[in-house]
Amino acid sequence: MPRLISLQTFSSDKGNLTVFEKILPEGIKRVFYIYGVNQESRGGHRHKTAINALTCVNGSCKVYVHDGVAEHDFLLDTPDKCLILDPEDWHLMHNFTNEAVLLVLSNKHFDREDYIYEPYETTELINV
Repeated sequence: MPRLISLQTFSSDKGNLTVFEKILPEGIKRVFYIYGVNQESRGGHRHKTAINALTCVNGSCKVYVHDGVAEHDFLLDTPDKCLILDPEDWHLMHNFTNEAVLLVLSNKHFDREDYIYEPYETTELINV
């Protein structure tokens, strides 16, 4: 089930420092970011084992998630918001702003065999 969490952030006159710590089981094994998306969508899959954490560090985007029971649409619009996706969470990132940079952290290394592209049947949409 997808979960939106607030990342620990320390603010001062010198700016903000946001920490990714103890958010993924097995730690962080892969980091990548998505940018320059224009009007395209990204994702369109779920995983067999990987758990991912998504944060829009600049700009904003939405993440549609279907967990097999319910549908959710999350807005990632601040760098201290983090969406945790479990393996069963089929997801599609969309509505990227021009300056959006989506940071993704995973507890697994890339494995093509870990991807499942077939979406679930549609159920109820929950906007978060």
